[in-house]
Amino acid sequence: MAIDDVRAMSAEDLATELYETRRELMNLRFRAATMQLANVNEIGKAKKRVAQILTVMRERELGIAT
Repeated sequence: MAIDDVRAMSAEDLATELYETRRELMNLRFRAATMQLANVNEIGKAKKRVAQILTVMRERELGIAT
């Protein structure tokens, strides 16, 4: 999902998506630790998604419009 899609989400949707993505990241880390994860790139994608969501939330908090 692109950053523009994240910016289009409501605050409630962002909070929900952040929670779900963090849970997914935790599960990916567990699977990687137990050698059950075939594609380790998924971890990086999930981390990027969390960063995008947090960035948009912070932009809104500061009132920065992009």
